[in-house]
Amino acid sequence: MKIKYWLTAARLRTLPLSVSGIIVGCVMAGFSVNNHPENYVITECFGCFHYYTDYTIFILAILTTIGFQILSNFANDYGDGIKGTDKNRVGEQRLVASGIISPKQMKCAIIITAILTLIVAIALIYQAFGKDNFGYSILFFVLGIISIAAAIKYTVGNNAYGYSGFGDVFVFLFFGWLSVVGSCFLYTKTIHWDLFLPATTIGLLSIAVLNLNNMRDRIEDAKANKNTLVVKMGSQRAKLYHYTLIILALICAIVYVQLHYHSPKQYLFLIAFIPLIMNIVVVAKNIIHKELDSELKKVALSTFLFAVLFAIFSV
Repeated sequence: MKIKYWLTAARLRTLPLSVSGIIVGCVMAGFSVNNHPENYVITECFGCFHYYTDYTIFILAILTTIGFQILSNFANDYGDGIKGTDKNRVGEQRLVASGIISPKQMKCAIIITAILTLIVAIALIYQAFGKDNFGYSILFFVLGIISIAAAIKYTVGNNAYGYSGFGDVFVFLFFGWLSVVGSCFLYTKTIHWDLFLPATTIGLLSIAVLNLNNMRDRIEDAKANKNTLVVKMGSQRAKLYHYTLIILALICAIVYVQLHYHSPKQYLFLIAFIPLIMNIVVVAKNIIHKELDSELKKVALSTFLFAVLFAIFSV
């Protein structure tokens, strides 16, 4: 089996989106230290990052979230493939549906990816909490197991939640709140309410990517009884939903900056919203659903750009 087929199945264009929350969360850890110095002992500082040991937590967190994303993509390819949902799919090629990768091979890849990701997650948990925070270690281990289950159950099984319109909720929780708040907690061992503002921005933009995907596939999903939120709402309401996601994401980011304002450069993250506003215009004018495929990459990369600009200038 050629490696290029597995890279296609991994859907590399989704990876920048998956790491966006980790970038924001880890940088927010340094900001939390600055604002609550009485709670921490800083042993190393570099730029806007404040670490207690080294960059190991950040690197392991990135690897873990990439593992979860690839696992989800493999499971999605497998689940939709065996159910026939991907038979006439638009966009990136689906390997199980096309017969290039057999269901057995993909199932094996899912198992291997899940095991490797769990091993990296355990290393991350140990690096973050060591032997002194056993309760936190158990909590994050359970969250890791739940993340693996959620990645697989999105399209796999008779009760796959992606077929019942709950995909948006899980994307928001895992790509937004858990990714940002969880990665920050790995460093700080505490949670501050304002952290949920940028976490919500990342979560809403992640839903926007999923919404575009579901708008593109609405007709075929309906034929396959994949009742995504878009299928349930219809095309016009899905468009309004999409505008709302991006606008609310922008508002949450602005509110956070206003709460911690100290320099105009904090608003440089607005650069990332230029292509997102352009995306709203494209969606508003869209008639042929398959033309939305190129917009997925635009929104995913804009989310990544927001995370980078926000991390550099806004915290």
